[in-house]
Amino acid sequence: MNEGEDWIYTETVKDHFLHPRNFLMGDESKFDYDAVGQVGNPVCGDQMRMYIKVKDGKISDIAWKTYGCASAIASTSALSELAKGKTLDAALEISAKDIDDYLGNLPKHKFHCSILGHDALKEAVKNYRKALK
Repeated sequence: MNEGEDWIYTETVKDHFLHPRNFLMGDESKFDYDAVGQVGNPVCGDQMRMYIKVKDGKISDIAWKTYGCASAIASTSALSELAKGKTLDAALEISAKDIDDYLGNLPKHKFHCSILGHDALKEAVKNYRKALK
């Protein structure tokens, strides 16, 4: 590996960073959601909010906001695409490795960024299920 190669992003990562899918721009009250999950990583400072709309036990729509790096943005964009249309349980089974594989691999030192979106999704599902009780 040449010097600097550990910072190389795949074209898929670049595309999801530059053209994030399901990104919630502006006021979240304009997105009709059933639950929200919020998490943060105190080490890197990234913060994530994941909004889900559930219909017939499946994620019918999903949106997110983040304060994070390119890897966090690309990872959450990819996760939102992978989770949309899945049952809540199936969406929770999407792993950081699944996201990394979908993106064609993040730089090794950025792999942790793929976990933040998943944690926010997990919180949103937990909050959705709590509201049903």
